[in-house]
Amino acid sequence: MTRIVVRPYGIANAERLQQGGLHPVMARIFAARGLQDQRELQSELNALIPPPGLLHIDAAAVYLADAIAAKKKMVIVADYDCDGATACAVGLRGLRAMGAEIDYIVPNRFEYGYGLTPEIVALAIREKSPDIIVTVDNGIASIDGVEEANRRGIDVVVTDHHLPGDTLPAARVIVNPNQPNCGFPSKNLAGVGVMFYVLLALRAEMRKRGIFDAATQPKLDSLLDLVALGTVADVVKLDANNRILVAQGLKRMRAGRMHEGVAALFRAASREARKASPFDLGFALGPRLNAAGRLADMSLGIECLTTDDPGRAWQIAQQLDEINRERRTIEADMQETALTLLDSFNPQNKTTISVFDAGWHQGVIGIVASRLKDKFYRPTITFADAGDGWIKGSGRSIAGFHLRDALDLVSKHAPTLIDKFGGHAMAAGLTIRADAFDAFSDAFETVGRDWLDDNQLERVLETDGSLESAYFTTQFIELINNQVWGQGFAPPVFCDEFRVVNQRILKERHLKLTLEKDGQQFDAIWFGNSTSLPGHARVAYRLDANEFNGRTRVQLLVEHAEAA
Repeated sequence: MTRIVVRPYGIANAERLQQGGLHPVMARIFAARGLQDQRELQSELNALIPPPGLLHIDAAAVYLADAIAAKKKMVIVADYDCDGATACAVGLRGLRAMGAEIDYIVPNRFEYGYGLTPEIVALAIREKSPDIIVTVDNGIASIDGVEEANRRGIDVVVTDHHLPGDTLPAARVIVNPNQPNCGFPSKNLAGVGVMFYVLLALRAEMRKRGIFDAATQPKLDSLLDLVALGTVADVVKLDANNRILVAQGLKRMRAGRMHEGVAALFRAASREARKASPFDLGFALGPRLNAAGRLADMSLGIECLTTDDPGRAWQIAQQLDEINRERRTIEADMQETALTLLDSFNPQNKTTISVFDAGWHQGVIGIVASRLKDKFYRPTITFADAGDGWIKGSGRSIAGFHLRDALDLVSKHAPTLIDKFGGHAMAAGLTIRADAFDAFSDAFETVGRDWLDDNQLERVLETDGSLESAYFTTQFIELINNQVWGQGFAPPVFCDEFRVVNQRILKERHLKLTLEKDGQQFDAIWFGNSTSLPGHARVAYRLDANEFNGRTRVQLLVEHAEAA
């Protein structure tokens, strides 16, 4: 069941924002998202929180500047998702621009799993013989890997944003806004954001040393298209600081000032970079890069983001597009199997879902978990065979259920059940023995029963209430589209009662509607829904400017509807 609710907001707050010059509806929307001050909407780079607020970032800058001066050989160990790939590309491009001798290695997720493991250290030594390892988007949990590097005389610089465990690795320096005692106000930087900050601090240190001045220093803003892509694709909260990074990246894309690989990904996804939006990054470019890490090898994605040859970038972008098509096919098959396995699943009796099939693809279980979570609105973990009697799980959660903490609790109650785990509130991964699947499912369900009540298990669609008829205009849509919306800063959804004038089903999957309010009629579409509506309906919708035959008209994208 889905319940439509209206977001509350402070009227005084909205009035203050409106007096500051904001459109009255936009003032209300921002107030409902907790904005107190118009300055939180700034999108210029000089409004970014300065790097020194990040714990140990100055030590990292000094260490890296010394290493560059001493011509030390560095290797980046990247993660195999879009955040990891963009963070790696930002690190490579930025550090090379500062004069570093640097290469990278990205673990194959099926052979080595996640993070800086002792095996990855051995591989890095064998293939690249580095003096220094720099982790991006991983490393905060790599106790053994860092120990192995230290044992072999290699320093490790950890740049990460994941939540730390009880102990930190004995790295030379750790930069992570989520490590203990770090007072950085934005805990939501993605891995690529942390790497970008490290570069800003390093450049400042090199200016201090007289290596660069304001005129000769590398232009790090040229990396913002990559920073925006990784930030949106990793679904971190778009707080004020992240919104600046994303807004600046989008601005570069729309102006055509992006890296060849990013431009090629827009083309491969049939999207127009001059109209780039967070939606494009999250649902068109991000999945194509992620597909490489899921099915093949993320070094393909990293090469796409680091080549300056447009021909090569286009060649790789087409390959990534092909891999993404294959991923979709595999995903559809897996989803079908999952729904068969969950045929007798009754959401009334269960608070969580754990599901395993021996034929599933390890690289795609996370997406299937996400789809099942959306369908049943339950914290979901899907497992695939990982060989030698082990299975790997990938989980996705719902609001109010911290997935990593839940796995931590399971592991404290039954210390032998989980081999290893890690992640965030909304997404996590783990490894268990195949024969422990039932025991794990029961233990996970026990946590679900303890933590979740009926209200939390009901999907709630938050809306911004009614929209006055005067604002159903393309000008108002443009106002909305000028803002950066995304995770934790949801795009506006309005809710009104309409008369249903007309409805028909398109391609057996979507409902095409004509809706009427205050004597005005609007085209509307409800994607993925083929159930027809009664004559009067309460509709939650987003506004969309639909271009057709050279004309732009307002269209409503239905999120949910019910009888009025």
